[in-house]
Amino acid sequence: MDLTHETFVHATSIGHRAIAETPAATTHDERTVTVTRWMLDIDAPPFWRMQLGRPGNVDRWQIIRFEVPCTIVLDVGVALAGTGAPSGDRSQGVNGRVLNTITPETRSTCVYFWTLLRNYRLRDQSLTNQLRDANARIFEEDRAVVEAQQLALDAAPQDAIHNLNIDAGSVWARRLIERMLANELWPTSAAS
Repeated sequence: MDLTHETFVHATSIGHRAIAETPAATTHDERTVTVTRWMLDIDAPPFWRMQLGRPGNVDRWQIIRFEVPCTIVLDVGVALAGTGAPSGDRSQGVNGRVLNTITPETRSTCVYFWTLLRNYRLRDQSLTNQLRDANARIFEEDRAVVEAQQLALDAAPQDAIHNLNIDAGSVWARRLIERMLANELWPTSAAS
């Protein structure tokens, strides 16, 4: 739910120091958690510079929406700085959506499905292949981090997990899942 890791894990592709330096806003309701980060008037990271295909600073967005029990949609992109993207006009930019669905397999493993959609050069099969391969590499970088985290949790299951402000989205996602499970196990009389 937080993409700050891009700054460090994906520094040569989608990472940028502005991600770690720009606060995110977290909102939630009964079924969803949304984490929104706008980075205004920054230089574009390599991946997004190539996708935009134009020089100049950009306004970059990362809007991460979790819906219980297991779907995350990333709305990500860049537009030329000052052209209205934060107000909804993304016409001077490029936009991608990454759909992620995660299904538990065991207590410590899962099956992870993902796909990438875009709003530009839609008939360019070569670009589709390049984006698929680039995103697969990015997910492999993520896998290395997540597997290391799981090993650390397995090695010391008694250790407490300390959340930071950047973990607000993940904290709320876990709460929604816990509520959903509790309602399935012990439905309230109003649900019957």
